[in-house]
Amino acid sequence: MMCTAKKCGIRFQPPAIILIYENEMKGKRRQRIMPVRNFSKFSDCNRAAEQLKNNPRHKSYLEQVSLRQLEKLFSFLRGYLLGQSLAETMEQIQRETTIDPEEDLNKLDDKELAKRKSIMDELFEKNQKKKDDPDFVYDIEVEFPQDEQLQSCGWDTESADEF
Repeated sequence: MMCTAKKCGIRFQPPAIILIYENEMKGKRRQRIMPVRNFSKFSDCNRAAEQLKNNPRHKSYLEQVSLRQLEKLFSFLRGYLLGQSLAETMEQIQRETTIDPEEDLNKLDDKELAKRKSIMDELFEKNQKKKDDPDFVYDIEVEFPQDEQLQSCGWDTESADEF
């Protein structure tokens, strides 16, 4: 079945992921309600999103929905189950999905580091200029202004004398 996902959202009571899609053969818009079972405030959102996306009943419908979007929806559900307001949950998700340039990534565990790297990869893909883009320029030469005299390193000049 060929379908194009149009909107994806969440229902809190009873918990369900709602997908609005268009059936390409018939050209009709339809709604699919996928109930969320066995999900609590202690559940892992990433794992729940992967299980739903790989579920044979929903797999063909969720092909065009990114795993990141499903994780975000499950985070909203977990926030609701924890008793947080929608604004608090949105703020928490914003903190989790943005990268602080001052943060020392060497101090993170492997799971958190992988999460940050996937966020950086996604941001790179989104901002990348491709050959098909209208404002793509092949060879850009930029001259950077030099306000100060370049500093030379001491080890560089000493090693040049030795050779």
